[in-house]
Parts: sequence; structure tokens; C-alpha cells
Amino acid sequence: MKAIFSIFMLVVACSVLAAHANPLSSGGRQTNRVIILTDIGADPDDSESMVRLLLYSNQIEIKGLVATTSVWQKNVTRPEMIEAIVRAYGKVQPNLLKHESGFPSAGSLLKKITHGIAAYGMQGVGEGKDSPGSDLIINILKENDDRHLWVPVWGGVNTLAQALYKIKKTETEIEAKRLIEKLRVYTISDQDDSGIWIRNNFPDLFYIVSPGDDYGGSTWGAINSTIDGINNETISNKWLAANIQQGHGALGAVYPDVAYGMEGDTPSYLNLIPNGLSDAEHPN
Repeated sequence: MKAIFSIFMLVVACSVLAAHANPLSSGGRQTNRVIILTDIGADPDDSESMVRLLLYSNQIEIKGLVATTSVWQKNVTRPEMIEAIVRAYGKVQPNLLKHESGFPSAGSLLKKITHGIAAYGMQGVGEGKDSPGSDLIINILKENDDRHLWVPVWGGVNTLAQALYKIKKTETEIEAKRLIEKLRVYTISDQDDSGIWIRNNFPDLFYIVSPGDDYGGSTWGAINSTIDGINNETISNKWLAANIQQGHGALGAVYPDVAYGMEGDTPSYLNLIPNGLSDAEHPN
């Protein structure tokens, strides 16, 4: 009996340690860690995708929200726009908790907002080009956590490129390999020239992308495009105004009108929501 009790306590102890090391979503599933890179301010869809992300913040563990540049916004980053959306989320977070547990406080998310370098593409990669955003990626990778770190990229990717540059330059080959193996990257096409540099210099990196700047060739275009022969009402500004923006709380009020396409960046994290319908490790 004593031996059985000892085994039972060992199992319990291991379960507690595992739960501590690998946080669970409110549904009891292991959460995915993410650092978002966003050229928010370049067009409305980043703000739209940010609103939706916060509504799943109890299912995805947000480790960082990083404002970046892109081909559409080459010399400025807009972290204040992320902050405005997070503050709106803070007004509705108590109500969200009535329906499901695990939604982080707005205060904790505000501390995770930062920025990359205000330079375009490879102009922001190299010696002396570190930024709070690139440092954050490295610091999270070095945490004592075996889970992968997903980096959904909504704009330019040079903040990640700088993190990889520094890891390769400052870490041993073994340590650099260990850190890079923890990365999982999903970029919404190539929105600066550092994406190609990453793929050429880190060929073993887990990297999902529609190469080039061909949005029309991407598999996710159907979620935000007007398609002949079907009802396109729910991606119209009229529908959004009535059902999301007006009279639907603070977070709905900061959801902008559609231009070019609705929530074009949401696919970069949609497969990380643990609903049993996909396997993020095997996007194919």
C-alpha cells in the first residue's frame, strides 16, 4: 500500500509540475505562446485582427505585441495603436470572464507592447540594429519553457530577422540551434525583404509563408474577399457597423472599417486556437 501511495504522489507531483511548465487554456488544453509582429497603422486589417486576437487571449498565451514596419509603412512603428485596442479590451475583459475564464488583464498585456526598429527590411538588420522587439523574442526563447514560440507576422519580419542575426552571432552553435528549433513562424506573405534573407540563411527554420507579395495566391484570401455567387454580406462595412462596431461595446468600437480586405492577418494565429480542428505543427 505504501508503494502504491508513493507512486500516486509521484504522478500527482509530475502533473503539477507539468501544469506549471505548460500553462493550459480555460478549456484545459496546453496553450501556444505567441509574439505578434504587426505593421499596425499601415492599413485597417491589423487592427481588426488585433481585436479578434484579444477575444482569444484566454486560449493563446500572448508573450508580446510588437509594432513593426513593412513595405507599406517603412519608417515608423505605431505601438500606441496596439495600446488603444488593449485599453478598449480592458473595458470588456470583466464581461468576457463571465463567459469563460483565463482572459488576462489589460494591465498585463500593456506591459507586453513594444516595437521593432523604425527602418525598412534589411536596413534594420545587422550590428547595432537591436530593438526592444528583437530583444523580447530572444528573451522569451531563453525562458525555461519547452513549448514552441509562435511568431505570427502581420507586416515586415525584420524584427525577427534581427533576433536571428544576434542569436547566430552571440550564441554557440549548439545553443543557437536549440533556440531556433523552438521558433514557429507564420508570415502573411513577404512584406519586406528580410523574409527572403531569413529563409536563405536559416533554411531549417519552421516558416509558413506565401512567398513574394502575391496575396491573390494565398490560401487565406477567401476569408476576406468578395466572391461571386455567394453571400458576401458579413464582410461588408454595413454588416460590421450593425453587428460589431455600433452598440457592441468598447472593443467593437475600435474595430475599423474594411479596406482592401477584412482581417487579412487573422490566419497567422487562427490555427493556434485549440479547437481540435487542426494541428498547428502540421499545417499541410
